[in-house]
Amino acid sequence: MQRAAALVRRGCGPRTPGSWGRNQSSAAAEASAVLKVRPERSRRERILTPESMNPQVKAVEYAVRGPIVLKAGEIELELQRGIKKPFTEVIRANIGDAQAMGQQPITFLRQVMALCTYPNLLDSPSFPEDAKKRARRILQACGGNSLGSYSASQGVNCIREDVAAYITRRDGGVPADPDNIYLTTGASDGISTILKILVSGGGKSRTGVMIPIPQYPLYSAVISELDAIQVNYYLDEENCWALNVNELRRAVQEAKDHCDPKVLCIINPGNPTGQVQSRKCIEDVIHFAWEEKLFLLADEVYQDNVYSPDCRFHSFKKVLYEMGPEYSSNVELASFHSTSKGYMGECGYRGGYMEVINLHPEIKGQLVKLLSVRLCPPVSGQAAMDIVVNPPVPGEESFEQFSREKESVLGNLAKKAKLTEDLFNQVPGIHCNPLQGAMYAFPRIFLPAKAVEAAQAHQMAPDMFYCMKLLEETGICVVPGSGFGQREGTHHFRMTILPPVEKLKTVLQKVKDFHINFLDKFCSGPFPVRAPPNKVVI
Repeated sequence: MQRAAALVRRGCGPRTPGSWGRNQSSAAAEASAVLKVRPERSRRERILTPESMNPQVKAVEYAVRGPIVLKAGEIELELQRGIKKPFTEVIRANIGDAQAMGQQPITFLRQVMALCTYPNLLDSPSFPEDAKKRARRILQACGGNSLGSYSASQGVNCIREDVAAYITRRDGGVPADPDNIYLTTGASDGISTILKILVSGGGKSRTGVMIPIPQYPLYSAVISELDAIQVNYYLDEENCWALNVNELRRAVQEAKDHCDPKVLCIINPGNPTGQVQSRKCIEDVIHFAWEEKLFLLADEVYQDNVYSPDCRFHSFKKVLYEMGPEYSSNVELASFHSTSKGYMGECGYRGGYMEVINLHPEIKGQLVKLLSVRLCPPVSGQAAMDIVVNPPVPGEESFEQFSREKESVLGNLAKKAKLTEDLFNQVPGIHCNPLQGAMYAFPRIFLPAKAVEAAQAHQMAPDMFYCMKLLEETGICVVPGSGFGQREGTHHFRMTILPPVEKLKTVLQKVKDFHINFLDKFCSGPFPVRAPPNKVVI
């Protein structure tokens, strides 16, 4: 290339009359000849390709925001462009995002957050004194009295103190140490961090992580990312998704042939299944973990969401301590909570905490080191978590309004849980267990053989095929049960109960009409009421 350029430049010097054209064309011809014999340089191969990328990232799947949600986004864009559909809006019933579904924020929480974000409002008479008191306390613990500063990696000290005080109140006086509290970016961040520390070994000594099936896909995603071994234990759908310790024993014994089971994850109340564990069940699980030397992870983000009058939330921490020092001094437990669920529904703040007890002293240092790599969780999320654990109390100015709003949210959710269960169970070919807690229904759906064959022809899981048709024909976006895991031969979908009551009734009616039409299209015989149980698979 340099030689060709030089040849062209050679024709640019002083020329005698009449020589310019001949010299220029001769140089250009020679340069062209040089370029022709030189092979054309191809584009450099990319360093990052699907073949060279981290295979563990490629293995990650997260059904809650998977293909069906992407399709919902495409349909929304088509509606905006005026493309006609048999519906006017997409109803995103796929995720537990309360405020996106119309739930109003809790006034007191937003007042304190406004004061923390713009401290000049502390002089305004429009804000109650109890909100100002909390805002001042939070700001005084922040660098420069500002939410915009970094905090300690473990979280703002006074907020960790408030979390510990909340846990002690919740658990009837069982002590909580602020030094065991770690503020996190939602509960998901804490779960991922703890699993990152727990996973080790190779081959048959690789860490096995026991998770419920059906499960929240965060767990399978993190397990894939860390290249750990997923160990499935199956909840009993025929017994309202109960956790059976004999099933835990089966799972752990089978897993020992190919990995080292080290972690047992519990989701209580359940997601996507909505069951609430009894105290006896929790005692049995703790004894099993003690017996098998398993590290317990208790995902308790729905602890405020209990609707059945026969159920009550029991924290693993409380039950562990009440079982006596043989357990409370030995069983390692990490429990999680967040601002995203409950009555708050503040998903966007990404506030959360984890309490970790009986951790080896050196591991505590390693955990803080790992947390320090990402500097700190969002300080605004930490502040929101503080308001959740330190709400107005009787005698304070905001208590009555706060109590009314909280009771209204939880009361409406309880009504919607019962409404959803009742209406689903009126539909031929759908069966829904009682929604004892959380904020989802996970009904079993009967899919005829012809529908399964049609799904296979489209290279889809049968319930993905069903949910995609539901979306395309009604605009309702739900998540197929195959994204959570389920027994072979059974099919489900997860749907949130968060829409306002009237909209929820419309959604349920549309699902009913769609399901009957779906069966009419694919089923040649009578509609079965329930799908038969079958062997297990994920």
